Amino acid sequence: MGQSAEQSTAARVQTLRSQLQAASYAYYVLDAPDLPDEVYDRLYRELQDLEAAHPELVTPDSPTQRVGERPAAQFTSVRHNIPLYSLENAFDLAEFRAWEERWRRQAPDVGAVDYVAELKIDGNALALTYENGLLVRGVTRGDGVAGEEITQNVRTIRSIPLRLNTDTPPAVVEVRGEAFLALDVFEQINAERAERGEAPFANPRNAAAGTLRQLDSRIVAARKLDFFAYTVHFHEGENSKFKIQNSKLSPSTQWAALQLLQSLGFRVNPNRQLCRSAADVQAYYDEWATRRARLSYLTDGVVVKLNDFALQQQLGFTQKFPRWAVALKYPAEEVPTILENVSFQVGRTGAVTPVAELHPVQLAGTTVARATLHNADRLAELDIHQGDTVIVRKAGEIIPEVVRVLAELRPDHATKIAMPTHCPQCGSPLVKPEDEAVTRCINSSCPAIVQGAIIHWTRRDALDIEGLGEKWVKQLVEQGLVQSVADLYGLSEQVLEPLDRMGQRLAQKLVGAIAASKARPWAAVLYGLGIRHVGTVNAKTLAQHFLTVEALAAASPERIETVHTIGPEIAQAVAQWFQVPANQTLIDRLRQAGLQLAATPEEQAQAAGPLAGKTFVLTGTLPTLTRPEATELIEAAGGKVTSSVSKATDYLVAGEKAGSKLTKAESLGIAILSETDLRALIA
Repeated sequence: MGQSAEQSTAARVQTLRSQLQAASYAYYVLDAPDLPDEVYDRLYRELQDLEAAHPELVTPDSPTQRVGERPAAQFTSVRHNIPLYSLENAFDLAEFRAWEERWRRQAPDVGAVDYVAELKIDGNALALTYENGLLVRGVTRGDGVAGEEITQNVRTIRSIPLRLNTDTPPAVVEVRGEAFLALDVFEQINAERAERGEAPFANPRNAAAGTLRQLDSRIVAARKLDFFAYTVHFHEGENSKFKIQNSKLSPSTQWAALQLLQSLGFRVNPNRQLCRSAADVQAYYDEWATRRARLSYLTDGVVVKLNDFALQQQLGFTQKFPRWAVALKYPAEEVPTILENVSFQVGRTGAVTPVAELHPVQLAGTTVARATLHNADRLAELDIHQGDTVIVRKAGEIIPEVVRVLAELRPDHATKIAMPTHCPQCGSPLVKPEDEAVTRCINSSCPAIVQGAIIHWTRRDALDIEGLGEKWVKQLVEQGLVQSVADLYGLSEQVLEPLDRMGQRLAQKLVGAIAASKARPWAAVLYGLGIRHVGTVNAKTLAQHFLTVEALAAASPERIETVHTIGPEIAQAVAQWFQVPANQTLIDRLRQAGLQLAATPEEQAQAAGPLAGKTFVLTGTLPTLTRPEATELIEAAGGKVTSSVSKATDYLVAGEKAGSKLTKAESLGIAILSETDLRALIA
């Protein structure tokens, strides 16, 4: 007999999942992509469409289920099954030898041993629990005894498998590893924060930690965290503690455990080495002291573990550390150079940042000629003078910064550097609020602020004005042709054509791109305004709740703060922005230019619909409606349809053969609707 339509769909869904999971394993674990991006995207969209039409086929390990549909309310504390210990540090090879002597005193009869040397990733430790092969919990290190459960965020990390790559998974297994940010991703995040007027992260570790604690998993997914697994613990029996070994998989060494982790679908750092002696460890440490500068992520040392699990168990733990492992750290690279000058940069939000102009010097594999001095407080703390010899290092091995001044080498009659009292770009008085570390220019007509605001306006996530790059913006501002983003909409081909290297064809394209930006949605315009703390996600959230610019402008900080995920700092910044007369004038000019300052009629109708703000799940077969038809009906009335039942679900619409979703909804006390009930609710 042939397959039924339902069986055929289920088989296709399973095939798609298997293909996508295999492609992810090849890409993220083996670093050997075997599926073109466009093919992956096509298969992913097909799976999305099938699951939307057949929500009963959605499973927790589906590639479509990585990102949560709504922010978590908060994180809960979870006690680790076994403590997630930190490592004892050794800061040079002599201290490593001393560690080796200590563990040997605990095991005097042990002869030659093998070590496993792994790069110490500068990130955040996670403990991942899998039950019968499925990821069920992700927890931070916390204090080592208990951490925060962040499962929803962990699921967004694509190098963490949602299902173990084995047909015979253990009942329970815990995998530990390090979540981190690649350097290029870190730089992109900081650039975006700077454009929004937010303080940059000091280093990738802080950025990764802040990302993992985001309540909105969509933000976590956008930041592209990565993960290296380094430890596995198996659970034997319901009431037993986690054990190193397992009767089926049985890795007896750390080296075998790393190979097992990779076969299970985890990304394991490829730059590991099995060392036959302490001399081999030293050679590995020396080799990576220089090679690490060429890595795409940060490492601040080498983790050395005894390879034999039986010996590890014999040695056990101190109150703080495992006796069988040590972190052999690299010293922070610092170099002296001469301060030639200090310049003061003015950003889009008016923030003035002192920057040290240095005699070029080699640092961590790159030539450094400029370094941040952060702000006025740091400048005063350093007591920096013209011509000083300064010590420079890379904060988080990324951003060059001046860490101290060698005052004893100061030239005679050297002039002390101080923050300016007036803006270096426009001459306006600078202000420094008591509760902030940042000194600001508050002249909205300042050329630096105008230029930054226009560049932000043209970004892809904002008004997406293709071709209007920084060099053109600079010319427009310097020649007085543009003094606000509203002025862009009065530019003509005749005005643009005389600009240096512009020409008729490019002028025509730019005018067309500017005109096309008028069709960008209200959320994009709100983001483009450059209000402090309002990034793309917050702009979309605000635009969904305040359907017109008039509604948002009239809202009090308290009203704005009632929007989920919008905190008091964001609410205050938005309300204050709309109170400034110059900003009110800007909105009027943008309205006259024809920009979208309100949601579309369809969006407004949905937001005002009888199901606005309500979340539905569909299950079973409805009498007259197909799944897509029911979904369209709910969404047209302002509701939202998701694929899985949770505490966030408002209604379950159940038909025949409802299955496990009905049982779960009943256990959670969720209202159950028939098709007739749904139609009545809408009516």
